[in-house]
Amino acid sequence: MAAFVFASVAVCWPAISALAVFSFHHEFSSHVFLIPMLSLYLLYIERQDVFREVHSSAALGSALILTGAGLYWRAMAHSSVQSPAEYLPGSTLAIVLIWMGGFLICYGYRAWRAANFPLLFLLLMVPLPEPVLDRTIYLLQVGSTSLSFWLFKLVGVPVFRQGFLLSVPGQTIEVAKACSGIRSSIALFITCLLAAHLSLRTPWKILLFIVLVFPVSIVKNGIRIVTLTLLGVYVDPSFLQGNLHHDGGFVFFLLALALLFPVLLLLQKSEPRRTPPDAAIAADPAGGLAPS
Repeated sequence: MAAFVFASVAVCWPAISALAVFSFHHEFSSHVFLIPMLSLYLLYIERQDVFREVHSSAALGSALILTGAGLYWRAMAHSSVQSPAEYLPGSTLAIVLIWMGGFLICYGYRAWRAANFPLLFLLLMVPLPEPVLDRTIYLLQVGSTSLSFWLFKLVGVPVFRQGFLLSVPGQTIEVAKACSGIRSSIALFITCLLAAHLSLRTPWKILLFIVLVFPVSIVKNGIRIVTLTLLGVYVDPSFLQGNLHHDGGFVFFLLALALLFPVLLLLQKSEPRRTPPDAAIAADPAGGLAPS
């Protein structure tokens, strides 16, 4: 499998190198090359279940590889005249499909089913298409602006709203695209997806926890906007342009995790307990040793 991956990287190097440059220059894709490492780690810790029964599924794997190869050719056909944001979603998806096909050929369908989360997790490498990204950022802007408006009112600060502009005494701020919190929202989504996979088993509980990421992202971003504005107006104007504004996203990211952690614990405690094999044998007298 390692040789197959290295060969596919060599063949698809134009797209992979373009993806590397793209991820370094676009903060909403800075996570791209972390995803394969996390996927490998998940395969490692789940290796006993994944590789318990291994056999080749050559037909399915070959079909997936051919599908990926066709998609890659189509995505890269006009890459010289397209911007990376236009062809990278298709070419990256193609590479992931090729890797999944290689896994099927090497380890088979049953191993693929056991490893479906680590393998499907690779889809997070695919950059969001521009229309999807723009729509997501817009929704985050709308939610963050609305929540910030009501938080200002809650703390007794006079505020006037016009679109994405919020005016408070002595300061007018704009909740621009850069203030939407898209980067930390993606990081929060990935973190919660991993936490749900490792901690929960019931599908609806996993879905519920993942869905909560969006509203919590808006709450986190609204608190960030209001906090920075109040510090800038009443403490020091440099807060609006200082380190907390540009590099303080991690602080509010931790706040979002703090809000979601009790929910995860509550969902985890309500999960049905797994019966250890030894306990099952002890509970069944027929499972003991036969009399001599």
